[in-house]
Amino acid sequence: MKVALIRRVNSIVIVLGKATLEPDYRAIESGSGVEGVWMDEIPHLMNAELKIWSSVANVTSIRIPNPKPPTPTAVRQKVFLFLHGGGFIRMSAHPKSPTSAMPRSLVELTDVAPYALAVEYRLSLAYPFTEEHPFPAALLDALAGYNYLVSVMGYDPLDIIVSGDSAGGNIALALTRYLVEDKGITEVSLPGPPGHLLVSSPVTDLSSSALTNDKDIINDFYTNPHATPYRVLVYVGPFGVGIASCNRYISPASLNPSVQAQFIGFPRTFIIAGGMEVFLGQIRSLRDKMVRDMGQTQVTYYEATNAEHDYFVFAWHPDRPATLQAIREWLVSR
Repeated sequence: MKVALIRRVNSIVIVLGKATLEPDYRAIESGSGVEGVWMDEIPHLMNAELKIWSSVANVTSIRIPNPKPPTPTAVRQKVFLFLHGGGFIRMSAHPKSPTSAMPRSLVELTDVAPYALAVEYRLSLAYPFTEEHPFPAALLDALAGYNYLVSVMGYDPLDIIVSGDSAGGNIALALTRYLVEDKGITEVSLPGPPGHLLVSSPVTDLSSSALTNDKDIINDFYTNPHATPYRVLVYVGPFGVGIASCNRYISPASLNPSVQAQFIGFPRTFIIAGGMEVFLGQIRSLRDKMVRDMGQTQVTYYEATNAEHDYFVFAWHPDRPATLQAIREWLVSR
């Protein structure tokens, strides 16, 4: 019954584009336990490739608001940088958003990583709305959040756990890729790569060839081979859907030979997948690529056999406790 209800809500959101008035990048919405902070734009951290993409998409780095985590109180205290899901078009970093269940649970697992910074990245829109914030806007905002943790709050990059669910997992992978691939270049002075990466049901191939089953909570629109999902169209924006098959930042798990997505140098990674989710095939492809480049010991893969897409954000889900325990063991293992 719950899965059927979620499928129906998702169907409505697909039609309406943006169905709820959630907090977004334009303001800090007050709330219980919410301490907001504005994070500066980061044009000085953009390499030539990112500048070209930003120019084509007509997006720039801007100041963004975020709930602020406490300053580290102990040596080597870890922090989560969280990027929420929502198909690039909805949800929020605010604690009242449904996806906030993930960072709230993560910070309670162990004293090793007691804090989280959830990034209020810009959501994408297109017709029938005004076209706004296609790729790489969310990547720029994620980079601003990461830079704030390192340059302002004083966290060591090795103590940052970049994390995200669904579309947020895609952005988490893109941010990590940017920091890894451009480590040590003279063009820009970037913070070092994170020490850990944690993604739950990540969207890792936005092309239409990477869908597994039609029984998931996402809804039937994702499994229509003759139509490109709205959330893909708005995210790729002026680049067109062709970029979804060939860009290593947008579709890192794509099996298209033109996607040169390598994972050499990526940090220890924990991947969560539901055995019944529509993105299962591409998530397994991501796992296989990472194991190929990083080695088996650097990649932990957890698949809940009968679980749906992004099951980890649902507090009621029966597979959630075991998943949390597996993450806790991974966090404290080294």
